[in-house]
Amino acid sequence: MAVVPAKQLSCGRLKRHSRTMAQSRKTEQLDTPPAQRGRPAALGDVSRTVGGAALARAGFGDPTLVLRWEEIAGAETARLARPLKLGQGPQGGVLTLMAEPGAAVFLQHESRPLCERINAYLGRPAVARLKFVSAPLTPRQRAAPRAKASASVPQADPARTYQGPERLKEALLRLAKARLTPR
Repeated sequence: MAVVPAKQLSCGRLKRHSRTMAQSRKTEQLDTPPAQRGRPAALGDVSRTVGGAALARAGFGDPTLVLRWEEIAGAETARLARPLKLGQGPQGGVLTLMAEPGAAVFLQHESRPLCERINAYLGRPAVARLKFVSAPLTPRQRAAPRAKASASVPQADPARTYQGPERLKEALLRLAKARLTPR
């Protein structure tokens, strides 16, 4: 039996396909637009979602402790140890720090003042004790400092010919220098 696109055989009777059969009646109107599928999302939204999920798995409901660790612990302590996990123990919160292998012993002596600084910064008694895990830390990569603008602004540049307030003229000259300096 040959299949004809416009005709379908159903229970021995011949049925024809009509336009109204393909159209469905929508009884409800959607209040919100449908989600866009297959379109890229903003990188900030994706990274916030992924980063928040990773921090939540490590016990950090509030990412402040991780993001501002150097400010909370101090530059020297932050160079030697980083927060790894925040969990709950029988006596309260336990903050696990990944520390340089030789530094863990010395940081253990500073654990009480460090706990006090962490709790003072967070505004609540979140950490009762510290636990240290010895592992080599990878150095944090910092943005390279920008080179000073050393190019001279030509005499024909419009910033030099500006006849206005002196502070604005200086700002325009700095902008012209930055524009001319190779990256």
